[in-house]
Amino acid sequence: MKRGYHHGNLRQALVDAALRLIAEQGPTGFTLSEAAKAADVTPAAVYRHFAGRDDLIAEVARQGYDIFAALMEFAYNAGKPTALAAFEATGRAYLAFARKYPGHYMAMFESGLNLQAHPGLAEVAQKARAVLEQAAEQLSQHLPANKRPPATMFSAHIWALSHGVVELYMRGAPGAKSPFPPEDLLETGIGIYLRGLGLLPPDA
Repeated sequence: MKRGYHHGNLRQALVDAALRLIAEQGPTGFTLSEAAKAADVTPAAVYRHFAGRDDLIAEVARQGYDIFAALMEFAYNAGKPTALAAFEATGRAYLAFARKYPGHYMAMFESGLNLQAHPGLAEVAQKARAVLEQAAEQLSQHLPANKRPPATMFSAHIWALSHGVVELYMRGAPGAKSPFPPEDLLETGIGIYLRGLGLLPPDA
């Protein structure tokens, strides 16, 4: 392909180039000109599709949230085979996504993007959160309404726990090596937390 050629899939070519750069240098470690060079087009061609680097990273993040939401929905599997198994599966899906899609993950969670500043980004991000909230809601149905913790609250806690395991023990944070696999850390952490909320019997 000749440099500067405006091919039909230039927008996605730029996204793919940005993904490679993000994985190598982080979401703030490259310029729009570098993304253009990686996609083998002129910098001027980039501006036909993206207003700036943040706009390009936002599209990477949007596509990432689409994949993420689909993985979460697949893991949740409409609450089957049990509410607990489905809930735990969504936590494992979080780790699997971070491991398999590092460029998307960094664009979504490490770029400092303001979700509200990019049309459609906040909406697709909420799709993924909604799956975990639905799983949390189902898991707490057996409790009396006056003793039931808000699903949005404890799903947010599990999201934070999952994110912490990823950042500390999967993303290679200096000095943060665990003798346990990330999945084991998350599963035991979720179990302890749910027992504390009264969502699991003590011997479960």
